[in-house]
Amino acid sequence: MAAAMAEEERALLGPAGGGDDGGGGGGGSPGSLRALPAVCDPRRLPHRLIVLALMCFLGFGSYFCYDNPAALQTQVQRDMKVNTAQFMALYAWYSWPNVVLCFFGGFLIDRVFGIRLGTIIFSIFVCVGQVIFALGALLNTFWLMDMGRFIFGIGGESLAVAQNTYAVSWFKGKELNLVFGLQLSMARIGSTVNMNIMGWIYSRVRDLLGYTGPSTLGLTLMIGGVTCLFSLTCALILAYLDKRAQKLLCKEQGKTGEVIKLTDVKDFSLSLWLIFVICVCYYAAVFPFIGLGKVFFIEKFKFSSQEASAINSIVYIISAPMSPVFGLLVDKVGKNIIWVLCAVITTLASHIMLAFTFWNPWIAMCLLGVAYSLLACALWPMVAFVVPEHQLGTAYGFMQSIQNLGLAIIAIAAGMILDTRGYLFLEVFFSACVCLSLIAVVMLYFVNHLTGGDLNWSAKKREKLQKVAANEVEEQERLRRQNEDDLAKLQPKADDFSLRNKYLSKLGAQLPDNYSSYLSTMVHRSVLK
Repeated sequence: MAAAMAEEERALLGPAGGGDDGGGGGGGSPGSLRALPAVCDPRRLPHRLIVLALMCFLGFGSYFCYDNPAALQTQVQRDMKVNTAQFMALYAWYSWPNVVLCFFGGFLIDRVFGIRLGTIIFSIFVCVGQVIFALGALLNTFWLMDMGRFIFGIGGESLAVAQNTYAVSWFKGKELNLVFGLQLSMARIGSTVNMNIMGWIYSRVRDLLGYTGPSTLGLTLMIGGVTCLFSLTCALILAYLDKRAQKLLCKEQGKTGEVIKLTDVKDFSLSLWLIFVICVCYYAAVFPFIGLGKVFFIEKFKFSSQEASAINSIVYIISAPMSPVFGLLVDKVGKNIIWVLCAVITTLASHIMLAFTFWNPWIAMCLLGVAYSLLACALWPMVAFVVPEHQLGTAYGFMQSIQNLGLAIIAIAAGMILDTRGYLFLEVFFSACVCLSLIAVVMLYFVNHLTGGDLNWSAKKREKLQKVAANEVEEQERLRRQNEDDLAKLQPKADDFSLRNKYLSKLGAQLPDNYSSYLSTMVHRSVLK
């Protein structure tokens, strides 16, 4: 145990030579690090917990402000005098830039800005976008609000990539799963707080000003933007701590590791395309519904504004604690397609309940929250099972790209349906999207079964076969090294053989033609093969 800790310390600190003289080692000498308090030492748990907290809050502002329109749907439509289609365009404008940026976010972090500068730049985009969004309301200019959401979208998705890159840079192995779970939970908490507090902030601003209108809406959105400034502050502190750790531990700056090659798209399998269809059709029935959900619960179920905000946020509330739990469950059990099938069927049931019954909507929304959490944990890892490692960057980038494209189109379509047909037709439309997702899941099950794929293997079977494959690779590597060692041992004999022939020829001894020095060596090697 002590030896392992010493080895880990050596790996973290790098070469320790020169640590005593305080010269060439810089700040990376063991002596200088031992003198630091635990909260200032990048190797120690207290310091890493501070970094983890900053990572989690890094995306808090982005997720808080993303659903500002949903939390203020009534106020936005009334104060800005827009219909539902124009209101939903606020979500579409967020998604449009990410149809392209999903491919290049990792590239920008790795090759152009670096993780620290990239995170700060993306955080600034989020802040500027939110400010322009609020100014559009203050100036009663809706196209300026659209522009603000577009700029906000440029930073939002790329900031999530930077957040994950920081996590991989600071945490390894089993720690990483917990860190990703905590980051996702914090994102959901941001969305939940937004849903439940923005309406209250609007009421307080209205009471202060004495009237409703664009000014009240703009000031409310500007107050919400404080969370983006908070996240930018976290990005600046995190950049400083990461730079400091790089000097102390002599470690490299974190990189995403993504490799994007658009030519890989032609090699995608049918299973992967079906996963894309499931992703687009499923999320099209979740995020746009939440965007329009508050008014839906007010009009159909006669909820108060506060009650409607609470039930509309229950999907995120459930997702916060359940995502890590379901992630662990899927890891332990396997059978990803079955879990996805259960999630899609449950989501379809919840939409049907909301559309055709007047049952307590808390039941349907809780089911939707559980299903949403389960699908995310089972669907996204399947990409890694059907795509070679060198194509993973392209596959995930393409998946996120078409997801954003689908969300942008569906958001506008949902707004138009609600303006012309009402909530019943909108719920039928969402149910139809989930049905398409269900058909794709069933097709994926049979395609996987017929092609002998591993998407529905149990975790034990997958682990067993991975061990067998690893042992085979290890055995092949051992044999290769053994052959190289054997050849290295025999090589001097061949050289001695050629030297002997040269010596005999100098003495005038007659040698056969095939005993020339070059040919004798080649013949000897060919016998060994």
